[in-house]
Amino acid sequence: MSAASRGKPHSTSDGRPRLTVLSGPSGVGKSTVVAHLRKAHPEVWLSVSATTRKPRPGERHGVQYYFVQDEEFDKHVANGELLEWAEFAGNRYGTPRRAVLERLEAGEPVLLEIDLQGARLVRQSMPDAQLVFLAPPGWDELVRRLTGRGTEKPEVIERRLKAARTELAAESEFDTTLVNTSVEKVSAELLALMGIS
Repeated sequence: MSAASRGKPHSTSDGRPRLTVLSGPSGVGKSTVVAHLRKAHPEVWLSVSATTRKPRPGERHGVQYYFVQDEEFDKHVANGELLEWAEFAGNRYGTPRRAVLERLEAGEPVLLEIDLQGARLVRQSMPDAQLVFLAPPGWDELVRRLTGRGTEKPEVIERRLKAARTELAAESEFDTTLVNTSVEKVSAELLALMGIS
């Protein structure tokens, strides 16, 4: 079960690149795939989300996320500055709208790595976006990845597993499914979907 594309073109009718959204359950390896892809193809612009979550060890403001206080996030929402936003595991995450639109206008390939709720909101606000679902090889592997992180409390892991079941059930809402059996293979498939060789 590799790329199961429904045949949408890589660019919009006016020739600009389409926004590509990578989503899937927590722990499936989205960040690892994106990091691998961008190491080989730094021209792919990855939108950096704003979040109210506290940084994990090694994370830097403006690199992995824009770490903001609740009040600042509220302002972004109220002013319509987020393409999408969602709450997950007690924290909020959102994609700054202006930066995404500016990069697409400039003809750059743009990739969003977001959760299911965010992907649905992008579909509403940008119907021509390409939604890609990253699936685990199996449920047991996903459980192993989530519990193997060692960075979260048991109740947080349980919430993530519950959310993962919901997210896996939404696979059919996406244009394409890629199964994460190998980071290299999935990165190559994702680049191909974006029209980058």
